Amino acid sequence: MGELPDTSARDRLDLLDQPTYTLAESSRLVGVSKGRVRRWLQGYEYTYEIARGSEFREGRQEPVVHKVGSEGTSYASFLDLIDLLFVRRFLDHGLSLQLVRKALDEAAEFLGTAHFAREIFFTDGRRIYLQMRGRGENILQLMSCGQWVIAPIIESLSDKIDFHTVSGYAERWYPLGKKGLVVIDPYISFGRPSIIGRGTATANIYDLYCGEKGALRDVAKWMGISRPEAKAAVSFELQLAA
Repeated sequence: MGELPDTSARDRLDLLDQPTYTLAESSRLVGVSKGRVRRWLQGYEYTYEIARGSEFREGRQEPVVHKVGSEGTSYASFLDLIDLLFVRRFLDHGLSLQLVRKALDEAAEFLGTAHFAREIFFTDGRRIYLQMRGRGENILQLMSCGQWVIAPIIESLSDKIDFHTVSGYAERWYPLGKKGLVVIDPYISFGRPSIIGRGTATANIYDLYCGEKGALRDVAKWMGISRPEAKAAVSFELQLAA
């Protein structure tokens, strides 16, 4: 990983890469199964039979997302979380996991970091594509496949992520978009989804909503938030539970 220009930026990156989210939390937020999150973050061992009744061989599939600050734990960091989201979006667009894994390995060498939650990769994909020509066959496939497949992925995420102005790493995620009232920020509410500008965790609002049998106005009053904020928190939690 390249040197960051100042101590504050390094401190910020350290926090972004701290092990924070359990497998269950990562699964819930990114929208993929817990088993897939585990495999993408930790890799897995496998056994296969060469021929019926013949010998068995064992192997290992390496992780898709290469953990840095959270390495050696079962937890994901905020940057791991955004990497997982990124991988999921590529798969949603019909690309194979094998291709994504190989391409991201190539991109890691190009970017000088194991993380892809960086502004350059999200907003400057064309330049990466051009500079990688002749150097990275898999990343060229990932970013072209006969069409410019990275463009819709960037567009779908560009209004949901803030990047640090110095390091270029993702530092906030707005899962409902920046006008959706919910943010995931490692500096706020221990990185749990919360109401923008309030610091009130959406899970706490939802718990009170259930306890008050759906009385949204009472929930807003008790939590000191507006009714639209309470409604956004409840809707977000219901969406995660769906």
